[in-house]
Amino acid sequence: MSPLEGRKAVRIIAVANQKGGVGKTTTTINVAAAFAEMGYRTLVIDMDPQGNASTGLGVGAEKRGKTSYDLLLEKAHLAELIQQSSVPNILVCPANADLSSADIELVASEKRSFLLKDALNDPTFADLGFDFVLIDCPPSLSLLTVNALVAAHSVLVPLQSEFFALEGLSQLMLTVRDIRKRANPGLRIEGVAVTMTDNRNRLSLQVEADARQNLGELVFATTIPRNVRVSEAPSYAMPVLQYEPTSKGAEAYRKLALEIIARKPAVRATKRETLDHG
Repeated sequence: MSPLEGRKAVRIIAVANQKGGVGKTTTTINVAAAFAEMGYRTLVIDMDPQGNASTGLGVGAEKRGKTSYDLLLEKAHLAELIQQSSVPNILVCPANADLSSADIELVASEKRSFLLKDALNDPTFADLGFDFVLIDCPPSLSLLTVNALVAAHSVLVPLQSEFFALEGLSQLMLTVRDIRKRANPGLRIEGVAVTMTDNRNRLSLQVEADARQNLGELVFATTIPRNVRVSEAPSYAMPVLQYEPTSKGAEAYRKLALEIIARKPAVRATKRETLDHG
């Protein structure tokens, strides 16, 4: 049994969609914040060269020494890279523009698709005791995304409620199927989160209806509304749950996090009791 399999029920979730602008990073940050608010020790691994997840959790460019680039290409240990975020219970493995060249550099490696999985199998990481790991993927099906899918237990897919939204999902689903066959048989779709919804907009409602008709129970009951507070929060380097805790966006992300937890038993009994009574 690998250290990853033997650990205390850590859940590793890749947040992926090759289409940009769907709320992927916003979802990563705010689901992590909701987990942390419930008492779960959470790690966000930023695998996007833009580094927006790092920025949105208070790890500015000036604070990023070693990054996820060093994790993949310099064989650094996660324990050396992670930093405390602006949110209690959330730590971050940050990213910067160095990752932009990673795809080209990774091609030469025989284990190019397994580098992140190997890092998460390292006993030094197991000792850190995380409950959840969220991997913020770049908006492409690159080797960085493939590394995340090979390392993850499941994939959370943000889906923007706009025209052509469903068309982009087909390639991601094919990639997930391929990863299952070649490298990670246990990989599953955690669920599809419909984002940027507007109940006053007929198109938005139609996209959500089409998603539910085509994907069934894969689509979470919770939808994430268009919300000014959600849009403003990143400019203050914090999740909306910190920036405006009572906003509709913050409440929606709390509900989404609870749905994710409910799709599998909670990580620890003490946490389960907290959820039941809180």
